Amino acid sequence: MAKKAKKRATKTSSSRGARSRQPQKTLNDLFVETLKDIYFAENKIIKTLPKMAKAAQSKDLAAAFNKHLRETQGQVKRLDQIFKMLGKPARGKPCEAINGITDEGAEIMKEFKGAPALDAGLLAAAQAVEHYEISRYGTLRTWAEELGMQDAARLLQATLDEEEATDHTLTELATSVINVEAEQEQLEAA
Repeated sequence: MAKKAKKRATKTSSSRGARSRQPQKTLNDLFVETLKDIYFAENKIIKTLPKMAKAAQSKDLAAAFNKHLRETQGQVKRLDQIFKMLGKPARGKPCEAINGITDEGAEIMKEFKGAPALDAGLLAAAQAVEHYEISRYGTLRTWAEELGMQDAARLLQATLDEEEATDHTLTELATSVINVEAEQEQLEAA
């Protein structure tokens, strides 16, 4: 019994020593990892927006998706600049959050194809993407400021401003046209 306890104590203390020898992750490390996450997300969004624009029944919604596609391409260029400032390759890492959100959008396109509520569903999926991006860019901008990366913070703020404007545009489109049309078509069908 005593031998087992001694072995466990030795294992525990040696594993603690191994952990303490590993370099501690820093805010800068987290910043770079989160940049990789949003880089993947933006590139996934670039592939998804044309499908959403094509599926949209409303010309206004399709136009909003196409406008945001052009903005997103510019946002990727800003991320490229930030990676260059850091001396790191511009590379993404799989982001399960954005994969899940875009999968939901694809499901809506499939299940609601031709239905009055399709555009309302597409718009809701797009806003879920925007809210994810707003969260990520706000965090990255704050971290860049705290790390003294003012040029990166400025680029991230420019993207954050675009994401917030897109979210506002989508909300306006939802409340003034898309949701109203979906509800009206439902009333007419009843």
